[in-house]
Amino acid sequence: MSKSGRLPSESSLPRLDSDDADSQCSDDLMGSQSRLWLMNMGALGIPLDGGEVDTVGHDGLCVDYHFPVGRLEMMEAGVRWMRPKELCSSPKFIVDGASRLDICQGKLSDCWVLSAIASLANHPELLKKVVPLNQSFQDGYKGRFSFRFWQYGQWEEVRIDDLLPTSSNKLIYLSSPEKNEFWSSLLEKAYAKLKGGYRALELGHPHEAMVDMTGGVTEVFSLPLVSKDLPELLRSLLAKGALINCANSKGELGKKNEMGIMYRHAYSLTAVEKVKTTDGFKDLVRILNPWGHTEWEGPWSDYDGIEWTKVSAEEQKRLGRVRQRDGEFWMSVSDFQLHFDAMEVCHLTEAQSAPGSDVSPWKCVMHHGAWMPNITAGGHPESNFFWQNPQFLLVLSEVDRNSQKGCSFVVAVMQKYQRRRGINLAVGLHIYPAHPQNNFLSAEDLRKGFLCWTHYSTWPEVVLRTSLPPGRYIIIPSTSEPNQQGEFLLRVLTEPGSDATPAHKPTPLDVLSKRERSFPHQAALPSDAAIRKLFQRHSNQEGLCKPVRLQRLLTEALQDGVLAGSERYLSLEHCKSLVVLMDSQGKAKLNWSDFQLLWDKIRKWTDIFLVHDTNKTHHLEYKEVEPALKAAGIMVNDLVMQLVGLRYTESDLTISYPGFLFLLMKMESMIHKFQVHDVMGLGTITISYTQWLHMTLYN
Repeated sequence: MSKSGRLPSESSLPRLDSDDADSQCSDDLMGSQSRLWLMNMGALGIPLDGGEVDTVGHDGLCVDYHFPVGRLEMMEAGVRWMRPKELCSSPKFIVDGASRLDICQGKLSDCWVLSAIASLANHPELLKKVVPLNQSFQDGYKGRFSFRFWQYGQWEEVRIDDLLPTSSNKLIYLSSPEKNEFWSSLLEKAYAKLKGGYRALELGHPHEAMVDMTGGVTEVFSLPLVSKDLPELLRSLLAKGALINCANSKGELGKKNEMGIMYRHAYSLTAVEKVKTTDGFKDLVRILNPWGHTEWEGPWSDYDGIEWTKVSAEEQKRLGRVRQRDGEFWMSVSDFQLHFDAMEVCHLTEAQSAPGSDVSPWKCVMHHGAWMPNITAGGHPESNFFWQNPQFLLVLSEVDRNSQKGCSFVVAVMQKYQRRRGINLAVGLHIYPAHPQNNFLSAEDLRKGFLCWTHYSTWPEVVLRTSLPPGRYIIIPSTSEPNQQGEFLLRVLTEPGSDATPAHKPTPLDVLSKRERSFPHQAALPSDAAIRKLFQRHSNQEGLCKPVRLQRLLTEALQDGVLAGSERYLSLEHCKSLVVLMDSQGKAKLNWSDFQLLWDKIRKWTDIFLVHDTNKTHHLEYKEVEPALKAAGIMVNDLVMQLVGLRYTESDLTISYPGFLFLLMKMESMIHKFQVHDVMGLGTITISYTQWLHMTLYN
């Protein structure tokens, strides 16, 4: 089993469920420059979706027309987009090296991003991968900067201009204490572009940003449940180069406890030290608040901690202790465990370590895989088809240096394109002893039972960390239900010398090329080329498709396939609902990028509909609806099914094909809205009257 204290991701730090640029509305207050950009887009021929920073303004500097710009709620008027050269006479990209102290949070609740940046700044080699250091406001300056983020196994470049939102000639969002330093502000903007705009950074999990900025594997701990020696655990994590964030989730967001610790606010843990005092040795941790102020006010505090009088000046110098309110402070490990309850750890691998570093990172093996209905999607262990799931051979040979008994390792399975494609599968991991002769386990072999496992979770990545004796094992990632479709990235972290390789039995999937694989929707829906022509025909001159035009498009798309006739059940209300969820610009219209994402959902949901429409009536019977919802990753109880029967079925208690799409879109939308407000994953939310109206009316 995994180590005591580890929690599934549902119990982690404050979050916002948005992990890609295609799942959020644009969100910045439009200053005069922003409006001018948008008005000129048609004349310039610049598309709104995707693309590079390749347009030069009247001053010869690059302008990023692709950055998501719109309205940001509850911000004062008068926002102007200004370049650093307009804010100070001599801007610098980096002043005296990039530091964890170069971060002052602005009017955006993105401490989860800032804590990850602070952790990154402690590791120069990691920082250089994300922030190319050969950029400046002097030689070759064109008003353009580039950053890199890790996405599903590879590093992707994000290019932005250096126009930043300001008010009264001051940066609104992240800034540096050095008024002429801008690397951190520009990094925040680049990450906002990756995610869909500044608003997409409002509340989130530090480990989400940590993965994007390091390519590491994240694990969540409940500090009160950590039973082993916590200082030793922290030392072992830091010795492997892990990045650590923590929070107190027991109070109201924005408030602080009696000792100065902010509730639901992400802090970075940057060091653990055994400090020599006149009373003996004391274990301390160093914590950084990305706000740059609001520090710990208890024992060992920077200003009032009388405990420092028992520590020599030499020892304080070794620790780098400074007596100022800069957001960084020391506290005892016991107080750390008492005043923080959640800890997120980002495990780094040898690929992220610096040459000659004194850390001993994990070796990482990555494998891309997929669950394909009736081929490699066997469901949970109690399913008769569990053996069909992808299998991976894990060979453990290197015993931990400090135990001489077991081999520690970490296994992580990440759902790919989870929100972008509307996939919200419950995923789990199981590990079995391998067969003595074979590298694959049969159905009979699997009846002998597993050694360790995780709970099924719908979160983007499920992580299992444990230790087993040297030997051969089989890792099986699976979905909670059979025949659910999805792609995944499996990562296995081990000590050097151990290894993990695919071990799946030959199946039709192994001998068919991607082009040859058959999916039910192919007989029901137009080809990619045909749907592109349909979109061009039914969109307006600006390339935008309104609900009434979407209704015509989908009606035409269904007329020639196996679902012909279903289009008569397609209503304008259905199409309004489809547009609302996928609309990335807050205009109640879909651009081509939005429609592509919607069409991807429709294809997958069509596969599910056709598989579960067993009598081929183009309607799902009531008893077929719940299994179909499960196949789409939506788990429901009896009460919800009763409501579905009352609200979404026809008079004969069946659901038409368009009604099924509408139901899925409605449920996915409401689940997403709930998760946005359920910042701690506790299953309950508190919202204002206005939020309630917005949530229920614009859906």
